[in-house]
Amino acid sequence: MDKIIIFDTTLRDGEQAPGASLNQREKLEIAEALTQLGVDIIEAGFPISSEGDFAAVKAVARTIKGPVICGLARAIKKDIDAAYEAVKSSKRPRIHVFLATSKIHMKYKLKKAEDEILRLAVWSTKYAKKYCSDIEFSPEDATRTERQFLFKVVEAVIDAGATTVNIPDTVGYTEPTEYGGLIQAIKENVPNVDRAIISVHCHNDLGLAVANSLEAIKNGARQVECTINGIGERAGNASLEEIVMAVKTRKDIFGALDTGIVTNQIYKVSRLVSKLTGFAVAPNKAIVGGNAFRHESGIHQDGVLKERSTYEIIKPQDVGFYGIGLVLGKHSGRHAFSERLKTLGFHLTSQQLNKAFVRFKQLADKKKNIFDDDLMAIVEDEIRAVKPLWQLDSFVVNSGSQITPTATVRLKKKGNTFFASSGGDGPVDACFKAIDKMTSIKVKLQDYRLEAVTSGRDALGEVSLKLDAKGKTASGRGSSTDIIESSVRAYLDAINKLESK
Repeated sequence: MDKIIIFDTTLRDGEQAPGASLNQREKLEIAEALTQLGVDIIEAGFPISSEGDFAAVKAVARTIKGPVICGLARAIKKDIDAAYEAVKSSKRPRIHVFLATSKIHMKYKLKKAEDEILRLAVWSTKYAKKYCSDIEFSPEDATRTERQFLFKVVEAVIDAGATTVNIPDTVGYTEPTEYGGLIQAIKENVPNVDRAIISVHCHNDLGLAVANSLEAIKNGARQVECTINGIGERAGNASLEEIVMAVKTRKDIFGALDTGIVTNQIYKVSRLVSKLTGFAVAPNKAIVGGNAFRHESGIHQDGVLKERSTYEIIKPQDVGFYGIGLVLGKHSGRHAFSERLKTLGFHLTSQQLNKAFVRFKQLADKKKNIFDDDLMAIVEDEIRAVKPLWQLDSFVVNSGSQITPTATVRLKKKGNTFFASSGGDGPVDACFKAIDKMTSIKVKLQDYRLEAVTSGRDALGEVSLKLDAKGKTASGRGSSTDIIESSVRAYLDAINKLESK
């Protein structure tokens, strides 16, 4: 088999990263993007974990066409029932059952002996098989499981009907030689292994998730479980973009193996996940980091100008990275705007294009040079937007080093206009407190981040933040050339999400 199956778990394991909470609409948006990216399987969530997660998985299964839609379940009847109910509307449903098999998990977490674990593994696989033909089984903490017992479990669940067996490095403990050897040992010691696809799921606790996954591929694994930007529990999961581009770039090692991923969509999907989770991508992140294709050294710059391959092993456009080249200005028309967006990978409806073009013109009046990243920020804001309950009308701030900052904010809600004034520790804080007076929602600001989308004094500033209201959290984003306006837009975005909850 020359195809490496890409199993994306951004919506499940990725969302388990502390602070990465996604609502149903955001999960659907990411699922649509993953479909365009060409992933084979989308693990949409853990349905039994909450009513919200069940509803989100069900919505993904009902809406997304193409990829297999997978739901996670413990080896428990109610979990498997919930997983099937959530994914059954998909044309290609999968139930993913997991059960710990390492001695440390069996002793301290499950308090069960090996024979009982083996019985449960077989029973849960057979029970899930009654619902659908595509069943994946994961012996959790496989890399710390006694090998002979692991071989026995893998053989038993394949006999019970598992079509994919995943070998998770649950705590990121293993290293490449050891992990590759484990995959090879499974291939050699499990008699019925050819009746199932061997999958790998690596965590990054020692920074080896991608290296371990690639070594597993070289030793016969044909499904890789990964996330966009490598987000996930603790230090994260194996990064989809790094695995895909490693396989594509090193054909001398991986030969005819291919993932089927539409790589020029990678950068766009990376940005989307970063925005919706509120997790910034580090500048030095491989493949999608802001510095991934930038050269500071004079020697490097000279080499790239003479022949790009001297210092670049990947073409930026191959992953959808177009740099920050100047493309448009305030005199640019709708056609040029539309064509540039198509080049950047956006295909908008007429209504979305009209909204984005209005925002572009507003920005062009404030900003002399419009860069590709500016355009992407505008479009991502506009095409994502639903009709908000609270809308910004205007704001005025009075601030300085010798006075207490004050702000007056005017908002619109259902055709009515509201305004309030407040002081604060700074102009942004004053605006937030004025908004609180109008919305009457008691919130705590958990996180606040400001990034310059492009370079220069007139750079577009993008604010991402998180609010908490009585245990319910919501993230918000806003962009503008004015930092205060970006902050207000992000705050209102989060407020509107809290209102909808």
